[in-house]
Amino acid sequence: MSKHITHWIGGRPVATAGAAARRGDIFDPATGRITGHVDFAEVTEVDQAVAAAASAFTEWRTASVARRATVLFAFRELLNARKDELASIIVSEHGKVHSDALGEIARGLEVVEYACGIPQLLKGGFTEQASTGIDVYSIRQPLGPVAIISPFNFPAMVPMWFFPIAIAAGNTVVVKPSEKDPSAANFLAGLWKEAGLPDGVFNVVHGDKVAVDRLLEHPDIKSVSFVGSTPIARYVYETGTRYGKRVQALGGAKNHMLVLPDADLDLSADAAVNAGFGAAGERCMAVSVLVVVDPVGDELVEKIKQRIATLTVGPGCNGDSEMGPLVTGQHRDKVTSYVESGLADGAELAVDGRKHAVTAEDRDGTPTADGFWLGPTLFDRVKPGMSVYTDEIFGPVLSVVRVASYEEGLALINANPYGNGTAIFTNDGGAARRFQYEVEVGMVGINVPIPVPVAYYSFGGWKASLFGDAHAYGQDGVHFFTRGKAVTQRWLDPSHGGINLGFPTNT
Repeated sequence: MSKHITHWIGGRPVATAGAAARRGDIFDPATGRITGHVDFAEVTEVDQAVAAAASAFTEWRTASVARRATVLFAFRELLNARKDELASIIVSEHGKVHSDALGEIARGLEVVEYACGIPQLLKGGFTEQASTGIDVYSIRQPLGPVAIISPFNFPAMVPMWFFPIAIAAGNTVVVKPSEKDPSAANFLAGLWKEAGLPDGVFNVVHGDKVAVDRLLEHPDIKSVSFVGSTPIARYVYETGTRYGKRVQALGGAKNHMLVLPDADLDLSADAAVNAGFGAAGERCMAVSVLVVVDPVGDELVEKIKQRIATLTVGPGCNGDSEMGPLVTGQHRDKVTSYVESGLADGAELAVDGRKHAVTAEDRDGTPTADGFWLGPTLFDRVKPGMSVYTDEIFGPVLSVVRVASYEEGLALINANPYGNGTAIFTNDGGAARRFQYEVEVGMVGINVPIPVPVAYYSFGGWKASLFGDAHAYGQDGVHFFTRGKAVTQRWLDPSHGGINLGFPTNT
């Protein structure tokens, strides 16, 4: 059956007036077939969503933190109970395997759980008798309607990096998800309504640059949170700040994993395969460059090749699949072009993903021959000037660069324009400590290939991987979605509240 995805505004699905003038196709990446369509918002629909958020803000900002936390807890329970259903939606539109989809939901749930502690997170400071008879205290207040523009690779987790904290802090939200896999956002909107969130606090508009540009310029949108490629992140940051908005724009990456000669090579090979080919490499924290300090390069490459040969590539709905297809045929072709350019530049193609066997059918017997497939690909002896090294490929292509020393590997990583994530594999504690101190990257793993921080820390890179000062979630997220206010007070006479012998309760 062909599905029709439209906007969620003011607590209900809202179709574009008449037939949508512009729509996008929704594909099943495993089969290459169109499974539905999504409406693309015009300025009118975006304005409608922002108006709903602005209207709802008046009530929601006055709701007690206890009430907000209650809604967050209810949302958490609903999402946890229906995570398999949401995972299946993600698999059908993104293509990642079911277990990976469940993993992204679990990481998003961590932020929801963190936001449930909003009464503690919003506590300010207080100084009694700062001067004679004068007290000073600090408070944090919500911004208003905020926009979240999220990418295709994590249609549930990335929005949940932002909206739980935004909502818990008293803001209202307009989400613009990727048009490639739009259904997850509407599913989450339905859960919010069921959890008791007032209509208009959470809204979804679908579309393309028209919707993005209107959100960036709309005078009632107070902040913008974005995750995507570096060129678009820069555009979002520059445009949003030009219109006076608070912006956090997380961009691209070229994540390096440095392997020292003393490392456990079996552990390193496992980590390289897991981090390089999970979700078909469509992760901003994927390891795409393996920096190996010789003389262990030959042995490590051989171990990686052995592991790649055992990987099962097939539809994400199949329980035995370990890697699914890429999200679209266009993206698959773009990634494949990097395989060709790597060969032309003189890199050694140790494993050709274009020849990797693919499961012929999904578990319902639907043929997968026309799916957007590319198997795990491994290049060896890559040089820094090659496009497979310099570009963010965002696919299952892992490049091995050989270096002679720790110092050479560190210099290579620090010279890269991106600074999102990195990792070092070693059994030398001194080398690991030196690396975490010297490397110019925002998130560092020590014998951990994908160092995505837990929810009570914050996610974000350095250099061209982040535009703006605030990272996602954690304490940075609380500060991003609130404004600080300092109050200085003096009372000449004590007040008298009268007599009430009842036990005090929250009303």
